Amino acid sequence: MKKLHFGLFENAQANDSGRATWRHPDNQRDQYDTLEYWTRLAKICEEGGLDFLFLADAWGWAEVNGVRPDIASVEGLDLPRLDPFIVASAILAHTKQLGVVMTGSTLLEQPYAFARRMATLDQLSGGRTGWNIVTTGTADTAVKAFGVPMVAHDERYEMADDFVRLVYKLWEGAWEPDALTKDKQGNFADPAKVHTITHEGPYFTSEGYGNSSYSPQGTPVLFQAGASPAGRSFGGRHGECMFVGGGTAEQLAAHSTAIRQAAVDSGRSADSVKVMAEFRCIIGDTTEEAQRRYDEVLASQTAEVTVASYAWFTGLDLSAYDPETPMTDLHTELSQSQVSRFAGMTVGDVLKDWHEHGVGSKAFVGTAEEVADHVIALAEGGDLDGFLLSPVIQPGSTIDFVEKVLPILRERGAVASSEGATLRERLTESGSATLPDEHPAASARVY
Repeated sequence: MKKLHFGLFENAQANDSGRATWRHPDNQRDQYDTLEYWTRLAKICEEGGLDFLFLADAWGWAEVNGVRPDIASVEGLDLPRLDPFIVASAILAHTKQLGVVMTGSTLLEQPYAFARRMATLDQLSGGRTGWNIVTTGTADTAVKAFGVPMVAHDERYEMADDFVRLVYKLWEGAWEPDALTKDKQGNFADPAKVHTITHEGPYFTSEGYGNSSYSPQGTPVLFQAGASPAGRSFGGRHGECMFVGGGTAEQLAAHSTAIRQAAVDSGRSADSVKVMAEFRCIIGDTTEEAQRRYDEVLASQTAEVTVASYAWFTGLDLSAYDPETPMTDLHTELSQSQVSRFAGMTVGDVLKDWHEHGVGSKAFVGTAEEVADHVIALAEGGDLDGFLLSPVIQPGSTIDFVEKVLPILRERGAVASSEGATLRERLTESGSATLPDEHPAASARVY
C-alpha cells in the first residue's frame, strides 16, 4: 500500500478556486484577513499531522468583455486578497514542523528580490518552505496592473525556465553551505566560499553577489501544476511535487505516467517527482447527511458568479457562446488547462460543472470510512504520492478530514511517516535537506 503525503490547499482571500461560498453560515473564510484565522488553521494542520499548507495566489481579477462585473465585488470572488509570503511568515512563526508552500509568479516577480524573500523564509523556518512555480494564469489583467507586456502561454514557460535557472544560481552557487563561520575570533564568513554569479538569459540578467546566504534547503521544495504540454515539460525538468487536479483513477494515472515520463525525458528518475492530486470531500455520519451538507454549500453560492469566475481563469466569456458550443472550439492564452480539461463537453455543460466546484475537483460526499476508501483507491489506481485537501468550508472541512479520515488512513498504513526537520526531508524521504545531484539546480553549485 502506498504511503501518502497530505497538504492543505488554501487561498489568502474570502473564496477559493473560482467559487463564492463565503455566505455559508459555517464558513469562516471571510476572516481570511485576520491573524487569528491563519494561526488557528496552522495549528489544526500541524496537530492533525499534515505535511504542509499550500498558499495559492493570483494577481489578476475577473473581467467579462474588459469590465469587472459587479458580482465579483458583491461576492468577493477574486479581490481583495493578501500577500501569501506575509501570511506564510505568520504561519511559520506559530508552527514548528508544518511546511508552507508559497505561490510566486515567474512573469511578474523579479528573480533577485524573489530569491532573497524565499531564502529569508527558509532560513527563519529552519527549512520548511516550498515554492509553487506559476507563470500566472490570470495574466491578461495582471499585466495591465503591472504595466508589463503580455507574454503568450507557451513562451511564459520559456521565461519561467530562465527565471528558475537564475534563482538556482543565487540559492545554490552564491554562498556555499558552510560559508558562514560566525567565528568571533576570526571571520563571520569565509570569503573563499562566497561567490559572484553571472546570468545572461533571454529574459533575465544578473551579476553580483547573492543577497542571502545558503538556507537550510538551499532551494525550497519546488511545486508546479502546469497541465499543458509546455507546463508538463517544465515540471519534468524542475518540479519535485507536481500538483494535478481531480478525476477518476484512470485519468489520474494518465497524468502520473506523463509527468514521470517528462522527468525521465529531462534526465531525472521517474520517482524524483511526487504526484499529488487535489481532493475535496464532505463528510457526514451517514452518506445522506453528507449529501445534505453539500447541498447546503451549493445553495450558498449565487448562479451569477459562475460566468465571471470562469472568465477570471481563462479570459473567456462563456455567456457569449451558444450553450451547445463544443469547448474544443475555444482557445485562450491564459489557463489552457481550464479549457482542455473540459474536452468533449459543451459550454452549457461547463457552466453547470463550474458552478458546483469551479477550478477544483468535484467533492466526494460520504462517511469518513467511504472517504478513506476513495482516497486509497485513487492513490493506488492513479499512482499518486499524496493529496492536497481543498476544503469546501473552512475550518470545518479541514477539521473533519484530520480528525475523522486521517486516523482511519493511519490505521490502514496509508500515511507516510513524514520524518525530518525540513519540508524536503518530509516529502522525499531522502534523508537530505537539499536537492539531489540529478536536479538541474545542482549544476549551479560551485562546491
